[in-house]
Amino acid sequence: MDRPKSREDWQDLTRDGTRSAKLALGTVQFGLSYGIANRAGQVSRSEAKRMLQLAATNGIDTLDTAIPYGESEACLGELGVQSFKLVTKLPAVPDGCTAVSNWVQDQIAASMARLGVSQLYGLLLHRPEQLLGPTGRELYQALQGLKDSGRVQKIGVSIYAPSELDKITKLVCLDLVQAPFNLVDRRLHTTGWLQRLKDNGIEIHTRSVFLQGLLLMPREAIPTKFAAWSSLWEKWHRWLSEHDASAVRACLAFPLGFDEIDRVVVGADSAIQLAKIIEEVSATLSVDVPELQCDAESLINPSRWAAL
Repeated sequence: MDRPKSREDWQDLTRDGTRSAKLALGTVQFGLSYGIANRAGQVSRSEAKRMLQLAATNGIDTLDTAIPYGESEACLGELGVQSFKLVTKLPAVPDGCTAVSNWVQDQIAASMARLGVSQLYGLLLHRPEQLLGPTGRELYQALQGLKDSGRVQKIGVSIYAPSELDKITKLVCLDLVQAPFNLVDRRLHTTGWLQRLKDNGIEIHTRSVFLQGLLLMPREAIPTKFAAWSSLWEKWHRWLSEHDASAVRACLAFPLGFDEIDRVVVGADSAIQLAKIIEEVSATLSVDVPELQCDAESLINPSRWAAL
């Protein structure tokens, strides 16, 4: 990713917040070293503070985190995030758990204590398929109870593939769905689920806009385990070269072009990177993005990359 000339430049990159307000800041890097292109490691507390200040200044009002994201929630709580909308995620219900409702209550009480808040904007399931299991009814009732009590405003699921919604939406009512969506993984749109969710009044957050940074890496830096998709990388980097285009701008322009999407979750390793994202999201892409769609799970689902 290209960077401003100096570290101080991030302070001067505030823009018209209309488009950047559609962003949500992902905070997994606040608690873990995350992302295939991440060379900086976990974000420090001081850097996280600068990133939150930059986000707020540019109209970004939503933070995405999760209980399993290492120190992310604790970091956010230390820095103070009461002015943001917070979306967090429950880990999988442990095998053999006989009191799911109590477990959920304990998890959320601890999460809110770490975050230093009395209400969450969104609570998502990291393992939504558990709604289909033997404790699914109790799990959903626990989520609904948190919503009814006012401690959680919206309940929903974080999915890997739109096909997960086929059965889940027949059993439960969702307020919020988070799903991967980028130039390569277009399933949310091509399956019709993007429009179906919007038609049902469900808020839509998309993630993996840079495919964990893979779409931002120089062609020669892409790991050899992704060689099976060499033609895709060649097409992408040829397009970037021919149009003298920014990879960041093109990646962001794709999901931001869909009115159905409420928030596009972006992650960054530093305030400088976040400033670059904000700068690029405020700019206009003068050409259509390339057709890079691929339905291969081993590529579009990062959880499968370890097996490559």
